[in-house]
Amino acid sequence: MDIIIRALAAVARNGRIALVIGLIAGLSLPNVAQILRPWLPQMIAALLFLTAFRIGPNAALGGLADGLSTLKVALLYQVVMPLVALAVFWAVGVSATPFAIAILLMLSAPSVTGSPNLTILLGHNPEPAFRILIIGTAILPLTIIPIFWLSPALGDLSAILIAAFRLLGAIALSVSAAFLLRKFVAPAISSAKIEALDGVMAIALAVIVVGLMAALGPALKSDPVLVLKWLAVALIANLGLQYIAFTVMRLRGKHDVAVPFGIVAGNRNFALFLIALPAATTEPLLIFLGCYQVPMYLTAILMRRVYARHGQ
Repeated sequence: MDIIIRALAAVARNGRIALVIGLIAGLSLPNVAQILRPWLPQMIAALLFLTAFRIGPNAALGGLADGLSTLKVALLYQVVMPLVALAVFWAVGVSATPFAIAILLMLSAPSVTGSPNLTILLGHNPEPAFRILIIGTAILPLTIIPIFWLSPALGDLSAILIAAFRLLGAIALSVSAAFLLRKFVAPAISSAKIEALDGVMAIALAVIVVGLMAALGPALKSDPVLVLKWLAVALIANLGLQYIAFTVMRLRGKHDVAVPFGIVAGNRNFALFLIALPAATTEPLLIFLGCYQVPMYLTAILMRRVYARHGQ
């Protein structure tokens, strides 16, 4: 058992490399990606369970006492930002284009379930990212209403509401089960075992990204120019939002949440919305979904020097 714990701790210390391996596997092993793709919901739920177990109910619920400030950030991310973007897209006449739809869906979405894990890989406290994940998902059925009402091109609101409640239910079950297990089985965990858990989560992230990139490998072969265009959009949107949010938080003196809230700003669970869109609209967005994994899974590498300014 000690050997396994040490091995997983070594993976945790090299978690950024594990994510790069996952990205490469997602591109180079399309058959494996197709096999993993149907299991993505279960794998993501398992990752969330591990994250909640690692953080524990005491730390998580203690942080939720400061929920008002987190709620404000979630509303800023999921309501104000997409409405501003929609106004800009209307002004320039591109509100119904695949580009505008992709950006609006991304901005309207809550945090990806892996945001606390990305925060851990960057050596920061995952609890603020976990809080905004929970609160942002809880308010999603309300925050999406004005966005979809003002932009009919986004799809069917009723289907989105159903998907949002399903996501909320899955998160509630995963987190509750993890908290109960932690409370009654392992109320105190040694730092060595925490590091081993971080290693398990790094492996899980690397496996999940293979399934998320199922559409990207074939698209890269058939239309590499289109993929490169969507990749540029994904890089600018994801990393740009991270940089802006991190900088604003630091300027406001919010050094304790600058890194996790920066990570959440650019890494959103917009794949949730794709089920409500017509197939003609979904096809290019699936390519964007694959491209979006690149900055997400390279956040721990590409943003490392930026986030190193934390606390300065």
